[in-house]
Amino acid sequence: MELNLSDFYASLGVIAIIILLGFFLGRRKLISVEANKNFVNLLLSVFMPASLFVAFPATANEDLLNLFFLGLLAGFIVMIILIVISRLIFNKNLWRKSLATEAQFAFIFNNATFLGYPIISTTFGEQGIIPYCGFIIAFNLALFSYGIWLFKRVESKHFIRKTLLNPNIIAVILGMLVFLTHAELPAIITSSFKYVAGATTPLSLLCIGFMLSTANLKKIIHSWRLLVISLIQLLLAPFVTYGLLHLIGFPDEVILVCTLIQALPTATSLGLFAEKYGGRVEESSELVVISTLCSILTLPLIIAILFG
Repeated sequence: MELNLSDFYASLGVIAIIILLGFFLGRRKLISVEANKNFVNLLLSVFMPASLFVAFPATANEDLLNLFFLGLLAGFIVMIILIVISRLIFNKNLWRKSLATEAQFAFIFNNATFLGYPIISTTFGEQGIIPYCGFIIAFNLALFSYGIWLFKRVESKHFIRKTLLNPNIIAVILGMLVFLTHAELPAIITSSFKYVAGATTPLSLLCIGFMLSTANLKKIIHSWRLLVISLIQLLLAPFVTYGLLHLIGFPDEVILVCTLIQALPTATSLGLFAEKYGGRVEESSELVVISTLCSILTLPLIIAILFG
């Protein structure tokens, strides 16, 4: 699988237009804060799981199966390495104690769900979605375990149970089982899932556009500390991922997908986690916005350097 830059930039153009639409709808008050929260809940619990379930092809073969498990393995390796690096760079001696938590979260967890799925699916199709499905299992396991621990610093069986029962993980496992067993579901069921899954990309991009529409850009410009965190995340993480997976010897398809995911801005869930688990909500939201805006420049730059 090779990255066709013209196709990639065309996909980015489509994505940018839908994000701008969400920005416009937010500015015109046609999407409210409450409506956006409902959209996010629907994406995480319904639309994204449906997309991951139908992402697997109708017929299984050894090559696609290897891509899935290699994506899963690469995901675990990348998550562990990023956790270690984040604790070294954003330690409490160099950063304010409270902000160190948000910085570590931002470095480890990016927008692999809302922005990663649209980019991977529109750019690479099946060959990219298969390793992505493997990666997203490792990502969600880390997000709902270590990501929560970063804020609460406690261990709980409830966290483990909640992680394993995450709809996205369940959807990937069920899709994989259907894929491996060659089970043929009734056409009415698969068609229904595909229709629901079709709403994932536009709805997720509209939510990102709305988030940008609510940001205080004048205030954010002066947040130099958050800008530094964002640039470290956007530039260092993809190079580390690319070099590490190349060194281990992963296939090009897995390296390309994982590196592209790590070049994305920090996860929108940072603000949600900060609000729910007692973090700095305002700075977390600003960090998401700054990272998203900076990625407009850094994402094409990373792709041009590594794959151009």
